[in-house]
Amino acid sequence: MSEEKQHNEENQPVEGEAVEGELQAEISIEEELAAAHAEIEALKAEVKDVQLRDQAEMQNVRRRSALDVESARKFGAEKLAKELLPVKDSLDMGLEASVAPEASIESIKEGMDLTAKQLVSAMEKIGITEINPLGEAFNPEEHEAMLMQPSTDAEPNSVLTVFRKGYKLNGRVMRPAQVIVASAPA
Repeated sequence: MSEEKQHNEENQPVEGEAVEGELQAEISIEEELAAAHAEIEALKAEVKDVQLRDQAEMQNVRRRSALDVESARKFGAEKLAKELLPVKDSLDMGLEASVAPEASIESIKEGMDLTAKQLVSAMEKIGITEINPLGEAFNPEEHEAMLMQPSTDAEPNSVLTVFRKGYKLNGRVMRPAQVIVASAPA
């Protein structure tokens, strides 16, 4: 039995070895915790960095948008201005020609007609169309009735006279036509 006892004693851990094993396990757990904590801190830093970059990107987008809006306000009428400059030039030439000794009413009228056509062409290029409803049915979306006048010559609720033409910009009414509307005779 002494051999058996000796064999059992050899297989039994010594108290010091058990404590050392437990210490190593604790150290190993502490190292794992420290590593996990370091990984969490690194992830936190990465998230914060991403948030800061996103905030900076949003500020840049807002700034660019504000600049685009400001530029559109400043230069939105550029197309209109380019179309109107030749009309202005024609008006200036007409004024100069009207004071010339050889100017006649016919030549001045002809110049005004050409300038008016040039203006209409410029307006059409930028999307402005004329509303001239003479003889058409009254449309409250495009016409403003100034008067109702009894008429035997025109259908009731049709436009007899146009005081002032109206205009649309790309299909939207800018100014309704001011009109006299026919009513049934009394």
